[in-house]
Amino acid sequence: MRSSGGGSALTVLVLGANGFIGSRLVKALLRQGCAVRILTRKSMPSIDTQVDVYSGDLTDPALDLDHLIEGCDVIINCAGEIKQERLMHALHVESVKRLLAAVARRHRDNKRFRWVQLSSVGAYGPAVGVRRVVTEQSPVNPQGTYEITKTQADNLISTYPALQGDGADWVVLRPSNVFAKDMPNSSVRQLGSIIRKKLFFYVGFKEATATYIHADDVAAALVQCAFDQRASQKVYNLSNDCSLREVVNALAKHQGVPAPRMRVPESLVRLAVWLAGKLLRLPLTQGRVDALVSQTTYPADRIKSDLGFVPKKTVPQQIFEVVE
Repeated sequence: MRSSGGGSALTVLVLGANGFIGSRLVKALLRQGCAVRILTRKSMPSIDTQVDVYSGDLTDPALDLDHLIEGCDVIINCAGEIKQERLMHALHVESVKRLLAAVARRHRDNKRFRWVQLSSVGAYGPAVGVRRVVTEQSPVNPQGTYEITKTQADNLISTYPALQGDGADWVVLRPSNVFAKDMPNSSVRQLGSIIRKKLFFYVGFKEATATYIHADDVAAALVQCAFDQRASQKVYNLSNDCSLREVVNALAKHQGVPAPRMRVPESLVRLAVWLAGKLLRLPLTQGRVDALVSQTTYPADRIKSDLGFVPKKTVPQQIFEVVE
């Protein structure tokens, strides 16, 4: 796959271009000199002369996908539904099936073509309290509707005959918890608020892990996966792991409060959450306790070894932007 800097510009179709990661990806591709095509349900002016804006809904079976992908060298699929479970299968699975069929029809001429799929480390199952190192060779074990449907899409793409070399291929990128100042998930802001109010305490006495990756690094990794031939038919995990303590201390320092030090036994916290949960709706749930004691890590060794990709934004030095 030739990069856009080495000759005529590649045409890249970005799905989910209005989203948290997709919007960053479009800007990164434009900096590379690519011609970018986006699909949107919202009417909007072209954001750049190199951007073609197509109107339509990816979940609409009547959408002309042959026309949408015509002339494209790369599809980067960042489309994702994170809130409404009833919409997830239609977007993550059914629309991918129709797109794959269109790709098979369009690329029978053996033109170089690549599908880059944005997925999630949720494919490997939830993080756990015991020490667990998750690599690309770890078995998948998705739990929630989002994770299950995204993993189904990964499997469809990685096994689809028309993407198995001979002119076309695929790459799957699985980031961990993606953060930035405009992140739609409120978890980091809630953590910052609890720290600012001096209500935070550590659960248990083992060093927990924080698994985050900055959205700009995800966008940069997607660009490299799109153009680097060494990424062909590979699954890559992407996380910039650090200790939970480093994240907590960074948020405390930025907000001008002392770094929390109190630790409470995990069994006591879980019992209190269980008892109180019978009567009250608490901000601390068993799921959040799981996150506070997690020792799961996602080494990004493979993408570093294959592509030389290393995240530029370390979590403790950047996490402050979420609570500004």
